[in-house]
Amino acid sequence: MLNVATTIEFITLFGIATRNGIMLISHIRNLITVEGVSDVRVAVERGARERLIPILMTAMAAGLALIPLALSGGKSGSEIQTPMAVVILCGLITSTLLNMFVVPALYLRYGRPL
Repeated sequence: MLNVATTIEFITLFGIATRNGIMLISHIRNLITVEGVSDVRVAVERGARERLIPILMTAMAAGLALIPLALSGGKSGSEIQTPMAVVILCGLITSTLLNMFVVPALYLRYGRPL
């Protein structure tokens, strides 16, 4: 069922996941163009390693703020907030894992050399 809360969940999650993916891809491209890393595989591995902490910090900043909402399940007034917080937390975990494993693999497979 699509309502206002689920729409907000998707927008929030999409924004954080997109930002993390763009940050990773732009760093890989920066390594290739500016820093002169000639091997794409080395650039992808180094870029993923160097962007791991910023991506985790972005996800954890949003995730830590939602933990109290996710744990306040049985209280009155939290009928909308608790499911929203749980979905966003699970989505943050999933999107972080996908950003760190799938995005580099897809860049290796489909990324064009500059």
